[in-house]
Amino acid sequence: MTDETLAPPTEHGPPVIRTIAMPADTNPAGDIFGGWLMAQMDLAAGNVAARRAKGRCATISVEAMTFHRPVFVGDEVSLYAWIVRTGRSSMAIQVEVWRREREGETTMKVTEGLFTFVAIGSDRRPRPIPEI
Repeated sequence: MTDETLAPPTEHGPPVIRTIAMPADTNPAGDIFGGWLMAQMDLAAGNVAARRAKGRCATISVEAMTFHRPVFVGDEVSLYAWIVRTGRSSMAIQVEVWRREREGETTMKVTEGLFTFVAIGSDRRPRPIPEI
């Protein structure tokens, strides 16, 4: 089974972010720049982290970043993110990026990565994540 035949991970809820890849987001080859995708992923993971921590969070690491396929101008880009591990002040958030061609319905996973965030207080020091 290929990524094209899989469905996005909707068991984790709707996309955290959905956007359109634009010409300003391209690299010199004309494909969407990987750095733009990473920034979108960080935004999606940060949104999940802030909601769970009920406050400010900071990215402390990104690991297991994998780019499977390119994204092209005009593609609809959907970012799914969910918590896979929670510690005292940190949490690991898995992010998957899926693309849909502008004129079609086929979706495919293009990028995934694991982002770690820490909850921080007003003093910018780590603070405990509140109980659920």
